[in-house]
Amino acid sequence: MHIQWFPGHMTKSLRMMEESVKVVDAIGYVLDCRAPFSCFNPAFGQYTEKKPCVFLLNKSDLADEKTTDRWLAYFASKGDKAIALNANEKGCAKQVVKAFDSLEMKNVLRLRQKGVVRPVRIMIIGVPNSGKSSIINLLSGRKSAVTGNKPGVTKGKQWIRLNKSVELLDTPGILWPKFEDQKVGLRLALIGSIRDEILNTDELAVELIRFLKTQYPGILTERYEVEETQKETELLCGIAENRKCITKGGELDYSKAAALLIDEFRGGKLGKITL
Repeated sequence: MHIQWFPGHMTKSLRMMEESVKVVDAIGYVLDCRAPFSCFNPAFGQYTEKKPCVFLLNKSDLADEKTTDRWLAYFASKGDKAIALNANEKGCAKQVVKAFDSLEMKNVLRLRQKGVVRPVRIMIIGVPNSGKSSIINLLSGRKSAVTGNKPGVTKGKQWIRLNKSVELLDTPGILWPKFEDQKVGLRLALIGSIRDEILNTDELAVELIRFLKTQYPGILTERYEVEETQKETELLCGIAENRKCITKGGELDYSKAAALLIDEFRGGKLGKITL
């Protein structure tokens, strides 16, 4: 299936971020822990090259722990700062603050040597629905940024002052105009970074079933009492039967079953899975 989503406001947001990066001291790059590779926006490379960065692998509670450990090892091998967290757990705030404190912010040091003291400015970036605003709310201890479980909630930049020493810049989730690898688009669609309204949910569910059969055998059988040796479309029928997804006419409602499967994956009900 072909997936692409780049609404007009994203172009405007990219220009805004290009201006904002000039006045910030560091970057917090939020990646969905279930699909870190697919969350790397090619347009963001210029920001992480110019400013010190902490990679925040959010939603780690939903991801495969062994794969997350490999990702953390990968970042460490490159000399990058990276932590895995769940922005819904208040205890993670200290972990994030510690990671930023460990950064060498040359711009801040240079200003302080000149006697200029101002709050450290950190820009939070990431693809849609990766949890940027949730991380800001975690750090501030209050609902400073608007959050939602669908992409496109944050439309413009928001400065949030944590205390006298730190200011955070919440930015809109941004994708890029064309996915060279459609597997990237598929993963982003599955984790909710692309609006469901533009997707073919039935096809998306079939792709998810195909992935789960190969990489996490037994999960579908355990959850829906289906036989995984069947074809993907037959498995979707089995899920519809198991969950009694029936139309008013008494037929199996495949679309309802597809939406249910995707929702249960996103909610972690199928287990800890990394795409």
